[in-house]
Amino acid sequence: MTDIALREQAAPAERLEIVRAGLVDYRVAWDQQRRIQQARIDDTGPDTLLLLEHPSVYTAGKRTEPLDRPTDGTPVIDVDRGGKITWHGPGQLVGYPIIKLPDPVDVIAFVHRVEDLVMSVCAEFGVPTTRITTRKDMRGGVWVLADDRGPTRKIAALGMRVSHGVTEHGFALNCNSDLTGYDRIVPCGIRDAGVTSLSYELGREVTVAEVLPMVESRVHMLFP
Repeated sequence: MTDIALREQAAPAERLEIVRAGLVDYRVAWDQQRRIQQARIDDTGPDTLLLLEHPSVYTAGKRTEPLDRPTDGTPVIDVDRGGKITWHGPGQLVGYPIIKLPDPVDVIAFVHRVEDLVMSVCAEFGVPTTRITTRKDMRGGVWVLADDRGPTRKIAALGMRVSHGVTEHGFALNCNSDLTGYDRIVPCGIRDAGVTSLSYELGREVTVAEVLPMVESRVHMLFP
């Protein structure tokens, strides 16, 4: 596979092109992101949201520490996004919004808009989630707070990069992914919390195909 086969559909926001890309190798998707990002920087292409899944892979952001990585020789792709190490794999909906931010560029506000979109989707399924941004505890991503089912646990990871005002990378929402993929790493460098999925929280299979239209119907939330 050398490129993402673009299967486009009309977006609720005229400013945004949504691409359902299916299962795509991580490096192929990253190359495609960079091409779309450069076109957006040059104003020769539209704002774009890539929605896809990856084969099982570990990716390490710029803040990844040696102790966060697998110790069994499992390959890790080092990437230029923020954050630490995470896992991607089938059953996880990955969204890469490649969007030109308005001036003045406010990256934190955009990250919160992405988190709000994911939290809105979780709420539609009946799964309450939150962001954790207290002075004592600031953790990126979307979280399910501790309850009788387990400790505080991450349901969606976020990691972004902005170049010339255009975003890259994005979110990864666990739908019915195999959570044992996280066992070899310290997910996002956080040692005192777990990971979860929509399927685990609801006690039934929630597929990527079921979640896709809910994300697409909320893309307006990515814009101020």
